[in-house]
Amino acid sequence: MKLDFDPGFDITPLSVDEGFRLGADCFDKGTEFRKLDSVRKSLRDPNCDGPENVYAIMMDVGRKTDLPAMQQRMLLYGVVTYAAGQLGDEPIRSQGHIHKVSAHCGWSTPEVYEIWTGKAVIYMQESGQDDPGRCFAVEAGAGDVVIVPPGWVHATISADPKQPLTFGAWCDRDYGFEYADVRRHGIAWFPLLTAEGKLRWTPNPAYHTSQLTIKPPRDYSDLGLEKGKSIYRQFEEYPDRFLFVSDPARAANIWKNYIP
Repeated sequence: MKLDFDPGFDITPLSVDEGFRLGADCFDKGTEFRKLDSVRKSLRDPNCDGPENVYAIMMDVGRKTDLPAMQQRMLLYGVVTYAAGQLGDEPIRSQGHIHKVSAHCGWSTPEVYEIWTGKAVIYMQESGQDDPGRCFAVEAGAGDVVIVPPGWVHATISADPKQPLTFGAWCDRDYGFEYADVRRHGIAWFPLLTAEGKLRWTPNPAYHTSQLTIKPPRDYSDLGLEKGKSIYRQFEEYPDRFLFVSDPARAANIWKNYIP
C-alpha cells in the first residue's frame, strides 16, 4: 500500500488482514487485529455487516536505536491501518474510548495522531457521561496532525469508504483504554454515510442535546510541533518534544478550554 505522507521510518502497511512490513532497523511488539464483533456494541446498528477485520494495530514500533529514548520518556509509537468499506450505514471506525489514568503521571493522557494515507475524522467529546460537553469532528488528510486532550472520549473514523486509512500516533507507554461509557451508549454523534459515500452526522438520542463543531486541525505550535514534518522525525530531532504526552501536567494550561 502506497503512503501519501512519509512517516519518518521504514514501515509499509500491507492490508487490514496482513498488518505491516517493517525495515530491518525497526522493532515491533506484534500486530493485533480488531474484529467487527469487538466493536459492535458501540455502533448505531450493532447487527450490521462489514469487514471481519476492521483494523490492524501495532502498539510500540519504531527504529531500534530510538527505543531507549522512548522508554526513558514513557512514550510509545503506535500505527493503525483500517479496512476500506463500511459498517452498515456507518464508516469504518474505532468504537471509541477514554485513556485510562496513567499510574506514573496520575493523568489520563493525550494522543498525537498523524494521518499517512486516506481521509480521517478524529471525533472527540469532553465527557462519556449523559452530557457529552463540547463535541468536535476534526477532518484530516495525509500529513495532518490532530491532538486529543486528556480525559476526552475519542474515536477515529475513515471518511472515505473507497480507500483504507493509515495513521501513526504518539501515546503514553503506560496506555490503557476505558470503554464502559462508550459501550453503554455509544458516542454522542454517529457518523453516517450517504448513498454517495459522503459523511453526515446524526445525534445519538442516548445523550443530552449537544452541538457538533466540524473543523480542520489547528496549528499545534503552542505544543512545540512543526507543521509538515513527521511526528516521528520530530521526536528523533528532539526527544523531549512529546513529553506533554506522558506528562500532561506540562501543558495543563493548554488543556483548559481546549480546542483541537
